[in-house]
Amino acid sequence: MSTATPAVSPPPAGRATPASLPPSRLHSLDAMRGFDMFWIIGGAELVRAIVSLLAVHFKYPAAIDLVELHTEHPEWNGYTAWDQIFPMFMFIAGVAMPYSLTARIERGDSKLQLYRRVIWRGLLLVLLGAIYNGLLRLDFAEARYPSVLGRIGLGYMFAGLIVLNTKPRGQLLWVIGILLGYYAAMKWIPVPEYGAGDWEKGHTLGDYLDRMLIPGKLYRGVRDPEGLFSTIPSIATVLSGALAGNWLRNGLASGHQKALGLVLAGFGCLFAGVIWSGWLVFDEGWIGWFPINKNLWTSSFVLFTSGWSLMVLAFFYWVIDVWGFKRWAFFFVVIGVNAITVYLVREFVDWDGLGAVVFGRAMGNVHPELVKGGRELALEWLMLYILYRQRIFLRV
Repeated sequence: MSTATPAVSPPPAGRATPASLPPSRLHSLDAMRGFDMFWIIGGAELVRAIVSLLAVHFKYPAAIDLVELHTEHPEWNGYTAWDQIFPMFMFIAGVAMPYSLTARIERGDSKLQLYRRVIWRGLLLVLLGAIYNGLLRLDFAEARYPSVLGRIGLGYMFAGLIVLNTKPRGQLLWVIGILLGYYAAMKWIPVPEYGAGDWEKGHTLGDYLDRMLIPGKLYRGVRDPEGLFSTIPSIATVLSGALAGNWLRNGLASGHQKALGLVLAGFGCLFAGVIWSGWLVFDEGWIGWFPINKNLWTSSFVLFTSGWSLMVLAFFYWVIDVWGFKRWAFFFVVIGVNAITVYLVREFVDWDGLGAVVFGRAMGNVHPELVKGGRELALEWLMLYILYRQRIFLRV
């Protein structure tokens, strides 16, 4: 699912001193991308199985409920850890931009070439997302055109065009403008039958515009969590990653200072997201109330999830790129360098059914829940490891 990466080839496993790391390369980014994708390709099932076994052994059933809660999306408003996966991918795409786009400009590549590159990548992801949703069935009236890959593609494309034409200060202004503009539109532009500022399902301006503008069908009938209008604030998610990438390319700060800066920025975004959402305000009429909502990709959701993404990036960067400990992250790197491959293949391969055949004998010797939770992940990782060893990397 990656759109760009600072390095052409994956880093070798092992340990390197900070001084040996090329300044134009982030070893931690592939690991972070792999960590994010890990949960989608079976990691969540494996963790649920492990926690279930431990909870029974230590007689703490509340742990099972907690894990189940945070490996599912909330129905509407609110936040769980599962909500972090999608925006973190978009954030990672943004972090890579200063290394891929800005560095190319500094090397003398023309902007026209880069415009074509960014637009091509964005539109190709939109097409792949539509194919993932069944476009090849050729039932255009019943097809669902919005998609996860489509949102990543559009967010990457527009954010890339902004990055190519602005410096970090301008990118920050774009983030502020997008978040405030989206809030103002959702808050004060009236929707037929429902008026303005109605956050209920299907009643929002975004839902209304999606029904008017998007052909085919919407995922939820009257709304779509990857709709067109809510893609606009997702551009700010990518730009927040680009700002983090610019900070990491800063040659004046040390690695420790950069990691600390990411942590502080993360806390700031988390606090701003909570305040804007109204979680700390009991009067729902307060002007700042804009609930954290993945379905609408609200401005508070952008800030809150970007805050967590900054924290995770700080950890990976500090441990891998600053301290030089890379061996432990090899498992995630194998996933991260071919994230889009495994995401697409999952739609066409029944990994769970294949795992049931391959690991059938193990079901009698190991706890069945543990085998069932890990077999899909094991097979997918093995496929990715073979691609890694053969140096085959599919990047859009």
